[in-house]
Amino acid sequence: QVELEETGGGLVQAGGSLRLSCAASGRTFSNYGMGWFRQAPGKERGFVARFSWSGNTYYADSVKGRFTISRDNAKNTVYLSMNSLKPEDTAVYYCAADIQSSASASANYWGKGTLVTVSS
Repeated sequence: QVELEETGGGLVQAGGSLRLSCAASGRTFSNYGMGWFRQAPGKERGFVARFSWSGNTYYADSVKGRFTISRDNAKNTVYLSMNSLKPEDTAVYYCAADIQSSASASANYWGKGTLVTVSS
């Protein structure tokens, strides 16, 4: 059984920073495409950042230069460092593994999500 658990969400003022963590258990994900998606109220789940199978990183245009995805394979953990947060970044952030399509938010494994709220 594969499990992904996100932590690190919370309330932050605009311009602030947060770091999300995603701990994976049940399988080693060093060679899997892992990443982050988010879903704002009333909107569909959308791509934020990801690792490809080869280890390259990709970002949504809306977060480029502000968010950084990183990983610690020894801990089976993926991180999302978020800086210069904006109110429009408010969403539930989901960790995903074995991503099939970023555009359609398709992945074989999902965490339960962690809420990030950015106040203006």
